[in-house]
Amino acid sequence: MTSPETLRSWQAASPFWLSFLLVPLVVLAAIFGGWVILLPPLATWYLFAALDGVFGLNLENADPLTPEGDLRWYSALTMAWVPVQFLLVVAMLIYVPGANHLSGLEKVGIFFGVGVLSGTVGINYSHELMHQKSKLERWLADILLAIVLYSHFRSEHLLVHHRYVGTPHDPVTARYNEGFHRFYPRVLRQCWLSAFGAEREHLARRSLPWTDLRNPFFRYWALQGAMLLGAMLLGGITGLLLFIVQAGVAIWQLELVNYVEHYGLTRKYLGQGKFEHVMPRHSWNAAHKASNWLLINLQRHSDHHYKPDRRFPLLQNHTTADAPQLPFGYPVMTVAAMVPPLWRRIMNPRVRRWRQMYYPEITDWSAYNKAISPDERPDPASSTSTPI
Repeated sequence: MTSPETLRSWQAASPFWLSFLLVPLVVLAAIFGGWVILLPPLATWYLFAALDGVFGLNLENADPLTPEGDLRWYSALTMAWVPVQFLLVVAMLIYVPGANHLSGLEKVGIFFGVGVLSGTVGINYSHELMHQKSKLERWLADILLAIVLYSHFRSEHLLVHHRYVGTPHDPVTARYNEGFHRFYPRVLRQCWLSAFGAEREHLARRSLPWTDLRNPFFRYWALQGAMLLGAMLLGGITGLLLFIVQAGVAIWQLELVNYVEHYGLTRKYLGQGKFEHVMPRHSWNAAHKASNWLLINLQRHSDHHYKPDRRFPLLQNHTTADAPQLPFGYPVMTVAAMVPPLWRRIMNPRVRRWRQMYYPEITDWSAYNKAISPDERPDPASSTSTPI
């Protein structure tokens, strides 16, 4: 077990700072164009997949009782990324639209690379920040999400996903046999509706209308509007369109990861509208060392849902006895998810083994594969829900 004394050192935190090395690759792509524009996505997806093969698995756990003060290098990482990403996007909006040495396709390719960073790193860091109690960190999460025009993710994740994960009431839990290309448009629609509905219900419990200014959607809309206006002022119409490209790529990256994290895993229905509590077995785990450096332990997702208030360096790795394991890290698995026949060949047998391992008493799984619309989602204030 990694001790608090070890975690306190900058050396222990330094591998997680590798994501900052991806930023110069975007700058080089903008300066040189050509094949160099491939470097940011290739490094993000394939370099870290290759490094997983070199460094293997990390099965060691940190002491979960480590004091907050010993984690300053880790919390500094996520907060430092916010100005870096913001300034990178601003610099690209100023430089790329008017760069005569770049073709239109090269400009799109550069902002595709920006989107890969915004999604793989930026949204992931916003996820860590939004779970913290500090108002500063939550505001920083909002800024990162506004850069990719996906601010409602905060409400959906905190109020819906963590509460309903592994049930038909969670839009983000991918159903068994649901391919990503069906999952993606469904989630884009349902998550926004679900997030807005959750905030509206939260206000209603205080006898307030959704139009009350305490509704965070007004903050979301203001921040996103400011980002769009800024993109227009900095880069004109071209800059605005390129900014939207990077946002679209980032959202696609996020939802690819969401698809992988819970595919086919469901919580047992107990009757009377109740499901069992969330356990580590309700998320896919991956202990691959290098991709966990890049993704700040997001692949220890089983523990994140089990103990969502833990900062990322304290997330525990769960063994095969407690949580299902992915055969590869997210960089490989998200690529596989884009090819549904390949994905089903890899994952469906694992889901079936998971069902037999944890729920041998369930012989008919058809009801667990059904989805419901967000409008049918139960009131979070109620202890009951519509039975599946």
